[in-house]
Amino acid sequence: MRGRHLAKYREIGRKIAFYRKLRNISQERLSEMVDKSRSYISKIEAENSEIEFSLDILFDIAEALKIDVAAFFNPIDVEIRGKYLKDE
Repeated sequence: MRGRHLAKYREIGRKIAFYRKLRNISQERLSEMVDKSRSYISKIEAENSEIEFSLDILFDIAEALKIDVAAFFNPIDVEIRGKYLKDE
């Protein structure tokens, strides 16, 4: 059922972009950290994204951004209090 959860993937992508910017990391740098292309990261973060990605990628991104992967599944207004940020 391709696309069945597309809105959820887009929301996670939006949160990836939020945390990436919060950490002052460029798409290029994040792509290097997770061994993916910058265009792949860009597609994940795009508001109109059509891309689905694996949990492995999500875990790698969370690790690179030093956040708990749970942050991608909860509202940002709760997250920005630092609950999911890990020490640098």
